[in-house]
Amino acid sequence: MSFDLEVDAAEDGTRLDVLLVRRVDGMSRAKARRMIQDGLVKLNDRRAKKGARVSQGDTVALEELPRPTDFVAQAAPEVPLEVVHEDRHLVVVNKPAGMPTHPLRPHERQTLANALIARYPEMERVGYALREPGILHRLDNDTSGLLVAARSQAAFERLREMLSEGAIEKAYEALVDGYVQAPMEIDHPIAPHPSDPRRVHVCMDHADRRLPAARPARTELARAERVGSATLVDVHAPVAVRHQIRAHLAAVGHPLVGDWLYGGSGIDQLGRHFLHASRIALAHPFGGARLEVTADLPDDLREALAWKKQH
Repeated sequence: MSFDLEVDAAEDGTRLDVLLVRRVDGMSRAKARRMIQDGLVKLNDRRAKKGARVSQGDTVALEELPRPTDFVAQAAPEVPLEVVHEDRHLVVVNKPAGMPTHPLRPHERQTLANALIARYPEMERVGYALREPGILHRLDNDTSGLLVAARSQAAFERLREMLSEGAIEKAYEALVDGYVQAPMEIDHPIAPHPSDPRRVHVCMDHADRRLPAARPARTELARAERVGSATLVDVHAPVAVRHQIRAHLAAVGHPLVGDWLYGGSGIDQLGRHFLHASRIALAHPFGGARLEVTADLPDDLREALAWKKQH
């Protein structure tokens, strides 16, 4: 769907990307710049240039409208869903590696969220956002393992409070480069990366100029077992932020095996990083009975572990 607008007197001299943010619903500066760069914006019937400014009477045409930032995830019953625990308040599922937690576009279907909404339609409009029905916390695409989702808004609010208080135990198994001594605690804030949106930045000292934009983050390493030139570690992250485990381990010189983004070594047999959410434990939000769920390493990680022991 295209979109046309005319510049009025009050907008004379305005940068084109700023104009688009003001006049087009759902537009951000990042989206506007990307659309201009991709040739999707025309100024007076010509392809707009980066940094262009508009004048009164100019016409601006968009080849397409920006995708909405939020939307209802489509139900996709064909997407496999491994449910490890289910009750009338919450579910715990075992997400396979390679499956996104939620869709980024309205017509995307091959995600955990699409499978959840198909099986539990009551999750619609529960949670942080429409496209994340009931989902309490995320896992990276290539991280496998356990994830909690709420079946009602009341359950979600209680679980979110427990998560922020560190009352939900989340344990992971990770294979890292080098030899690690455990126990170990990594307690460094994490900020957006200054130049690479795919990564995050670990603030290792108080002089880091990015510290004001950082969020507190603590990663605990419990058990450690040498595996060839690597170490298999049990990791705990009570309140995890984006890429926390991956970035923290890399920051102390022990990136995940297979995590090319943070400098990890590779294994030919493994097409992803070695990180698995293996255990979740909590007092049930309604009733208080202890709920503990575990998930064994999937086949690809077990095979990679066996290979690493021999090399």
